[in-house]
Formats: sequence, structure tokens, C-alpha cells
Amino acid sequence: MDEAMKPELKICGLAAVRARFTRDAGSIQRLYFDYATGRKIGIICKALAAAKKVYRCVEPAELEKIAGTVHHGGIVAVVPAPVLRAPLPAELKSWVARRAPLLLLDRIGNAHNLGAIARTAGFFGVPRIVLPLHADSALPGESAHRVAEGGLEAVEILRVPDLAGFAAQLVAAGYDVIGAATRGGRPEAAAHGAKPVALVLGNEEHGLSPEVAAACSRLVTIPGSGSVESLNVSVAAAVLMWELFGRRP
Repeated sequence: MDEAMKPELKICGLAAVRARFTRDAGSIQRLYFDYATGRKIGIICKALAAAKKVYRCVEPAELEKIAGTVHHGGIVAVVPAPVLRAPLPAELKSWVARRAPLLLLDRIGNAHNLGAIARTAGFFGVPRIVLPLHADSALPGESAHRVAEGGLEAVEILRVPDLAGFAAQLVAAGYDVIGAATRGGRPEAAAHGAKPVALVLGNEEHGLSPEVAAACSRLVTIPGSGSVESLNVSVAAAVLMWELFGRRP
């Protein structure tokens, strides 16, 4: 594909742009910012100048037009759109050996929720999020990057054609695959033994699909007062990631 025809992603917000610059400065193709933000990014601009990349201070109206949103946070970095791949069998074996934590999202449809979950995953050191190849599943686009505030630079996003089948593969490989259920699961989520843990979170409205729930090792439900039926999925993700991955010896 011609370089000019490759799909692009716009990363908005200073925290997100700084995180991308730290992880992969060379991926920033163009940079636009307002005057106030320009005073905070001298190192980034210097690197882009050395690489002969476009960087420009623009008026607020033009920055909004470039970003496609008023929620640009004063800066927009244009980078190549990510290409999501499926994990390789050898990688799965390596994750088991290293007891690497894993997060599976079953048709999380709201990009803001995806961004918030990625931010929490990065905070707790969960290195990978697996999404299904499904039309209802949000992808790591511009809104998710903005909400994640750099969190999507700390995690690898993978995509599989059959999430239930992948969950079953994880169980067979030695993972404790824990599904978050709105109701009917056990009220505790502590990790069992030395197995690595994969946490599975379901769709905002429908929860886990029956196939994905059946493929899990076990289901857990966050106990509440009963006054409200359930938590927002990004909040539930934070609670469970703290319980499973944050409580380290």
C-alpha cells in the first residue's frame, strides 16, 4: 500500500501523546498543538525537527478540525493506525511459563470503557488485552486513546476470531480463566495456587456470552449492597484487577 494511503490514528491529549513519544517516537508522523501546549513539548518538537517531520502550532479552530473533536487537550499526534493480530501458540506457552496476567474483553462496545480499562491495566502491569473479532467490540481508536491517557501505550492489544475458543485454549494451557458475571458467580476472586490468571469481562449490557462464560475456569461476582444491580464495566475491571493483580506479596 502507498505510504500516503495507509490508515492513520489521531492521538489527542498531552499525556497520551507523551506516552506515545516515549514508547515509539518514530511513529509520530505529524504533530499539531495550540500555543499553551507548545510551551510544554520542546523535546518532542526537537525530535520531530531532527527527523524532518511536520509539527505546527495552530489556532484552536484548526486544531479542533484536525482532531475531529473539541476534546483534543491542546495537542494531536497523527500516527499509523494499529494492526491487531492474534497471539501465536509459542507466545501462549511463554505467557504460562512467566505467569503473565491477561485480560479478555468479550464485546466491550464503548470505546471510552476500553480506554478506561486499558489505563487501569497499564497501572496494574497487565501487559495484554485480547479482543474478539466481533462487530460489537470497540477497537483502540481515537476515543479510546484519549480516555486511556497513555494507558494504551503500556499494553498490547491482540484480537482473536473466537474468544470462547481462545479462553478454552488458555484453560488447557494452564491458565485460571476467571469470568466476571453480574450475578451467580462466587463472591471472591482470589487467585488459586500458582496458575497464571486471565480475567474476562463482558459486554456492558449483556455481560459474558454463554459460550465465553462456559469456557471460563470459574465465574466471580462482585458483591454489593443490592441497591444498584451492577457496576460500570470499567469500574468492575478496576476492582477485579486490584483483587487479582494488585494484591501482590
